[in-house]
Amino acid sequence: MPTRVTIIVLSALVILAVVLVGVLAPRPAAVEETPEAAPRWAGTSSAPTAAAIATGPGIAGLVDAEWLAATSARTDIPERALAAYAGAALAKAAQMPSCALGWHTIAAVGFVESRHGTHGGSAVGPDGTVSPPIIGVALDGGSTEVITDTDGGAIDGDTEHDRAVGPMQLIPQTWRNWHVDASGDGVEDPQNIDDAALATANYLCRSSGDMDSEDGWRLGISAYNGATTYIDKVALAGARYAA
Repeated sequence: MPTRVTIIVLSALVILAVVLVGVLAPRPAAVEETPEAAPRWAGTSSAPTAAAIATGPGIAGLVDAEWLAATSARTDIPERALAAYAGAALAKAAQMPSCALGWHTIAAVGFVESRHGTHGGSAVGPDGTVSPPIIGVALDGGSTEVITDTDGGAIDGDTEHDRAVGPMQLIPQTWRNWHVDASGDGVEDPQNIDDAALATANYLCRSSGDMDSEDGWRLGISAYNGATTYIDKVALAGARYAA
């Protein structure tokens, strides 16, 4: 007859065996979320519908109101920001049709750079100006390239290093090259989404001139920001908008 000690030892062995089986038994592999793969480029999109009669003095007034409302609803791009992107595409198509820059690419840059002018609690006003102004981090080499001050702080408020500004995050030297009054208010302002969107269009088409091909598109976007992760983000957003 087993003694009390024997029973206790046998019970302990049984418990140990159960534990070992649980530990050593094969387990199903953890399911990892796979991030959505970015396309190579944003592809092409149909041109915005132009207004029969311009509704305002700037590029935002070039866009048909019905197209604007329908496309905003389908893409979740705020109408005022979308008017700037589409207006910039229409203006650039008239000036330089060979570039074939789509509104969806300009919108994708605006999304990645500032969530269409809403970064940090900013908002795009009826006149296209973002408030409060959007100012990027100092380009001091910490997590960015080093760009020492080129504007005396006039555009970005920093007299030591440059900072990207506005809803399209243009650095002062880029704005100096491509500054434009696209809102029709008589002021060239990188914090105005009309001015910034058309300046972006000018810069992309100057950098590539062939934005409706994969190689040309990637060349233009890489001139704006050459990081692979950045190009992927713009390509993914642009492809969604085009679809």
